Amino acid sequence: MDPLEVFDVESAIAPEQEFYRKIIEDNLSSLKLVPAIGRIKVVLRPEDSLFQMAILLRDVGTRVTTTDIADMEVKPIASQIIISIKKEQYIPELLGKLWERYGKANISQPDRWTVTISTDNPRAEAAFLKDMMVADPRHRLHENLVDFAIRVTPEGFRVRYHLYKGNQFIFVASEEALKHEWIEEAGAMLEELTKGGKK
Repeated sequence: MDPLEVFDVESAIAPEQEFYRKIIEDNLSSLKLVPAIGRIKVVLRPEDSLFQMAILLRDVGTRVTTTDIADMEVKPIASQIIISIKKEQYIPELLGKLWERYGKANISQPDRWTVTISTDNPRAEAAFLKDMMVADPRHRLHENLVDFAIRVTPEGFRVRYHLYKGNQFIFVASEEALKHEWIEEAGAMLEELTKGGKK
């Protein structure tokens, strides 16, 4: 795993601390979150059945449009638009958007890197497609962060709270009703990470 700027896992029970550190490392790797996360702090308090996590994200990029990931060629006589894909990782999102707008019957994919659209108005549609948002990395990241948090939370901690704002994410979970002070503590952990973590 690539090094994080800060990676703290705290628990009063030393073996539990190492156990959760390993779980977090494994899940960060499997969800490919390491490039997006700069600093992370996790606190386990078994005496309160409490799990708290604060994450400070790195720059996660901006929205991706069709022209960011592909070249387009308009063929008016054939009533077609040919899309030549340059960034493979966005193919599922692109196809989903195209199927939604044109229907599956009007989309063909003769090879992995080429998508053909049949349309009555290829020039106007090409102008639309140029700026069409294909993916929003922040939305995908939000989903992955929540998935990650649930995966690393101790079994049975089904009462959960999370906040994702800007480059910050906090997550609190417990077996019991959450106390407002626990959420505030997670906010304080985030503030500590913002200042560079514990010295």
